Amino acid sequence: MAKLGIHEIRKAAITEIGKHSGGVRFAELVKVLQFNYPDTNPNTIYTQVSTLHKDLPTEVVKPSRGLFQLPTKVIGPAADSVADVTPNPGLPGPLLEKDFYESFGNWLKDELDEVTHVVPLGGAGIKGKWGTPDVIGVYKSSARDIFKFPTEIIAAEVKTDPQQPVVAFGQAVAYRLFSHRVYIAMPTSLMEEDASRLESLCMLFGIGLVLFTLSRDHPNYTIRLRAQTHAPDAFYINLFAERLYLHNRAAFEKLFG
Repeated sequence: MAKLGIHEIRKAAITEIGKHSGGVRFAELVKVLQFNYPDTNPNTIYTQVSTLHKDLPTEVVKPSRGLFQLPTKVIGPAADSVADVTPNPGLPGPLLEKDFYESFGNWLKDELDEVTHVVPLGGAGIKGKWGTPDVIGVYKSSARDIFKFPTEIIAAEVKTDPQQPVVAFGQAVAYRLFSHRVYIAMPTSLMEEDASRLESLCMLFGIGLVLFTLSRDHPNYTIRLRAQTHAPDAFYINLFAERLYLHNRAAFEKLFG
């Protein structure tokens, strides 16, 4: 295959970006071009791709770190993300957030080892305008642990709508008032630009980010960013615990009993 010049590399890169409605990551774009044009110097491809948005600002944009898009994809309707929210064939009824509460809680406990006890909540059961976590868990020492450590509260917000990353983030931040660690779980149909921005916000606030497949039987939870531990406000911890006790005593006893 012929060796590409600078202008040909840029043209090939733009063509490849156009194949991805949600944009394409820098590393992926470079990898594809190097694979498709093995006779072209890989360093030249790397250099030209890294400056595409600066050299051709009217043809390529960089809406977030490491993500390249065509301008029309940024200002146009995000129709592609909506299509992924439709129910999976063969499943009874539409997919709801509550369909994933239990499986996500079990994943936090069994796979991520973030909690020792966990219960699904969701909805607006615990009164208060600051909302109710979809999943709440605790990480506490057991009778067999030689070193006893303070109990930690872990809260999580689950969204099945890929167009609600800002809503999910706002709710997750509110949970920091009474939680030592907080997670957001979003579907993989989330636009890459939104995922990148959400990840950056989560990094700033120490919130964990998890992506999952919209499938009841095989959600395939994948950690993208692990939550950081911080000290919540003791007043709001007790307020949350009291409201949980009044709303669901069984859940309270499982977590704090």
